[in-house]
Amino acid sequence: MNETLCLKLTRIPRLWRAIIDERLAPLGLTQTRWTTLYHLAHYGEGQPQCDLARAIGVEAPSLVRTLDQLMQQSLIERRPSEEDRRTKLVYLTPTAMPLLKQIETVVQQARREMLEGLDEDMLAQLDSALSTIERNGMRLLCEERDEARNSSDCLPTP
Repeated sequence: MNETLCLKLTRIPRLWRAIIDERLAPLGLTQTRWTTLYHLAHYGEGQPQCDLARAIGVEAPSLVRTLDQLMQQSLIERRPSEEDRRTKLVYLTPTAMPLLKQIETVVQQARREMLEGLDEDMLAQLDSALSTIERNGMRLLCEERDEARNSSDCLPTP
């Protein structure tokens, strides 16, 4: 059971994104583009490019290419940070707003369809279970990184 559960946990996000990708393709949006716009709309504008890349799970060079494309479409703009002029902050433009409404409609519809057949209690249990899995994973990742740091401190220096 646990093995199939873990496989499902990896397949479901890919399936979810694939459905949304297919539905947003007619708008000329790739997964990275719509994810970037969606993230900016829901989690705040004015994010540094490197933080935005980390948040949406892509490498910084890939995001730069996506941001260039979104700028060409007049959907975002990059501004230098007042604290550190080397850091570029990402903002949505007014042109992006109608497109964001379409993205939101598609995402909400996909969410309704994917969660069909689950009542509120089931969704609450699922949310709780996924939160526990996420906390466990974060703890394990932190422990492994700490172990890697500590073991490298113990390595003899040449």
